[in-house]
Amino acid sequence: MAVAKPDPSRTKKAIDIYLGIAYDGQPPPLNVRSMLTTLENWGGDFYACPVWSGDLVKPPSRYSARLGNAHYPHMKLVIQMSPNNEQWLFRADAHDKHICPPVESPDYGAFCQLIEKNQKVVEKIESAWAAEGLPTFKTYLREDLARRAAQQQQAAH
Repeated sequence: MAVAKPDPSRTKKAIDIYLGIAYDGQPPPLNVRSMLTTLENWGGDFYACPVWSGDLVKPPSRYSARLGNAHYPHMKLVIQMSPNNEQWLFRADAHDKHICPPVESPDYGAFCQLIEKNQKVVEKIESAWAAEGLPTFKTYLREDLARRAAQQQQAAH
């Protein structure tokens, strides 16, 4: 049985948190505001809106929206199925690991600084989501470890 996608109100909350942190409380750029307007006015299924990119699995197990951040326009908000296929998780994807220039490139140092900045933004967003009760991969891992520990304790008794 398929797990229901997150209620749009929870995803909108995740978007608001993401944008507040990614843009330091400033309005996002026009293209992101246009995406949000499209999403807000979309009359059909929330996750069928063209602001979302789904993976090729049917039904999709991952949705993403390129919302960027204050210094990097390619960062994404991702909603993906958990490894056990029992819940949807929110993830901030810096989307910067696949294009690192070679060490000898004059751009290497600046790119490493960008990756570090992006990682800090990712961590802040995901921590804020967790604090608001939105499931992330880290919260999934904590819950899974706790469940496994409880099962081991039960088996020991």
